[in-house]
Amino acid sequence: MTEIIKLKDVARYYQMGENLVKALDCVNITIEQGDFVAIMGPSGSGKSTSMNLTGSLDLPTKGEIFLDGHNISHLSESDLAQIRGKKIGFIFQQFNLIPNLTAKENIMLPMLFQNNKSKEGREKKAEELLKLVDLQDRMDHYPNQLSGGQQQRVAIARSLANDPEVILADEPTGNLDTKTGEKVMSFLEKLHGEGKTIIMVTHDPHLAQEHARTIYHVLDGKVDKLTKKVAGKWREVSLKKICYENKK
Repeated sequence: MTEIIKLKDVARYYQMGENLVKALDCVNITIEQGDFVAIMGPSGSGKSTSMNLTGSLDLPTKGEIFLDGHNISHLSESDLAQIRGKKIGFIFQQFNLIPNLTAKENIMLPMLFQNNKSKEGREKKAEELLKLVDLQDRMDHYPNQLSGGQQQRVAIARSLANDPEVILADEPTGNLDTKTGEKVMSFLEKLHGEGKTIIMVTHDPHLAQEHARTIYHVLDGKVDKLTKKVAGKWREVSLKKICYENKK
């Protein structure tokens, strides 16, 4: 498989008053095209920071991030926004829909930011995506007029607006009941079957093992373990142990 995203010896530090917080330290993650990857860990483990870096929402304090083989570690925020807007679609746990925009307008927004299509083209694409997630009868509804499951399906449709190669889902079932969560995961599986690369951030081992093919286990700011599903069985993969702080 071709590498689409790679974090190489990545660290992310934050200054909290007089304290230096090492949210991530010496992390190596490789996302291969067409894979279904879970970044899994308990609260405070560093998985959200891993998501932000993997999704080009943040830049590392140390180390390098590659997207399609290009080092994006030192790009400006505007250049980074353009690249991730084309390559990566985001599904957030809190949905992050704009409250004063309708479902259709929320889906049109990423296309507008990327100057993608005419206004008529954006409307047509949004309507097609709403039909895809079975919400064509809710296109003129505002987020507060939709259930949690419906809002999540709008968020999924929005993530597909610019036809990205990668879908990054942050706790995609976290705010949903079990039945609705299963529908959302079935849809992510469908997208994976169509060739999309799926990255799912979760604290739920069952969810990761049920749907992912590769799991990065994050603990205390480091990748503690890497497991891959081979012939239907989970197998642990040896990890790189030498990082920049140990190099001479």
